[in-house]
Amino acid sequence: MKTVRRLFQRDIVGAVVFVAVAFLSLFFFIDFVDELGDVRPRGYTLLHAFAYSLLLVPGHLYELAPIAVLIGTIYALARLAQSSEYTILRTGGLGPGRALRLLASLGLGFALLTYLVGDYLAPVSEREAARLQAGAKGAQVVGRSSAWLKDHASTPDGERSYSVNVGATRADATLQDVRIFEFDADGRLLRRVAAARAKVDQGHWRLEDVLVTRWSAGDAAAPAFASEQRLPSLDWPSSLSAGVVAAAVLPLKTMSTVELFRYIGHLADNEQAAQQYEIQFWKRALYPFACLVMVALALPFAYLHARAGGVSLKVFGGIMIGISFVLLNNMASHLGLLRNWTPWIVAAAPSALFLLLSLAAFSWLVRYR
Repeated sequence: MKTVRRLFQRDIVGAVVFVAVAFLSLFFFIDFVDELGDVRPRGYTLLHAFAYSLLLVPGHLYELAPIAVLIGTIYALARLAQSSEYTILRTGGLGPGRALRLLASLGLGFALLTYLVGDYLAPVSEREAARLQAGAKGAQVVGRSSAWLKDHASTPDGERSYSVNVGATRADATLQDVRIFEFDADGRLLRRVAAARAKVDQGHWRLEDVLVTRWSAGDAAAPAFASEQRLPSLDWPSSLSAGVVAAAVLPLKTMSTVELFRYIGHLADNEQAAQQYEIQFWKRALYPFACLVMVALALPFAYLHARAGGVSLKVFGGIMIGISFVLLNNMASHLGLLRNWTPWIVAAAPSALFLLLSLAAFSWLVRYR
């Protein structure tokens, strides 16, 4: 059994690595060529374009991991079937259940690697790529153009709620065009703080070039009035951490599973819509297990005789299955957001469907072929 396990590990891991390197090389070339149009003698150089394209590689690896596992496993098993090695293994006692367990152990290894790349390496590299591109091109703006956040605080004058608008974030993590609206417990607007720049620190924001506008409701003795005050800087106490702000302004793909979970909690505490982030959270949490589904999809190809098609035809079939999985996975996310479906069901449905198809095909081939 150890010999069979080593044979599977050597052939399948080697094929998966080969397919992954081929895909990543292709995507790196496409990204690099796409960036060549922005290269200038001064500013955004060829080296910047190369580094930016290289920083996108971990994200591509995370997205392509299940497809690479599927194609590589199909290629390795199809070669074993074509050379009749798999038939010999079956004659030697390699039953369907034992073969499925061997592939499942490999699938778990690929799933763990996918999780580590997607949760630790890819988010960091994506953020660095965005900062590198923004800084080198001189745009200085990273991520989305505007974002709204909410905060609450207890003050000596009573409960206060805050609506915070961040215009953009710069490559050096400085926020710009920040507006803070302060409301009392009854929802009356008390103060607006507009700052040209802001830095998020532990427990407070450091605002610069500040314009503070205050409103007074007035009463019978004193009429309502508004006053303005310009300050060079202002410290604003806030529970909004740098991670929460980054989650609001940076693209979703730069967020890890833990960051998504924390940001969903922040949105829930402030009664904000979190459907989009919940779907992304469950997709990130369940996506590595797609590697298990892919090895299960590849196993039926080992039971197809060489007369049923050569290795190239089987690999082509694997590519089509992989593309259909990616399309269904992306389409399910959009449909779930539009129809307000349960997030974990939306994220798990494509993998569950393909797993059922693979097990059905596997059972049919084992029984009738």
